[in-house]
Amino acid sequence: MPFDEKSGVSAHQITLNHRSRLTVSGVDGVESFDESTIIMTTQCGSLIVRGSDLHIEKLSLDGGDLLVEGSVDSLTYEEEDDRQGSFLGRLFRG
Repeated sequence: MPFDEKSGVSAHQITLNHRSRLTVSGVDGVESFDESTIIMTTQCGSLIVRGSDLHIEKLSLDGGDLLVEGSVDSLTYEEEDDRQGSFLGRLFRG
């Protein structure tokens, strides 16, 4: 995983090739996933990946790397805010 010399922590990077191969570094964990949505926590907040036929090909939490293949439609960040409850609670609130 890339390393940021200024801050002394591993860097968070996203690479998307042809909307079909997504590489994410700086991943702390995966909260949930299915073929249409992957929700992960990163060093920059929660990242929601939406698309179709999404498959996690590689996950290394030791290195913080994630590789997803499939058709990626959107990438969305959500800041963590403890005052509003859990991330999944806010996501599915109606």
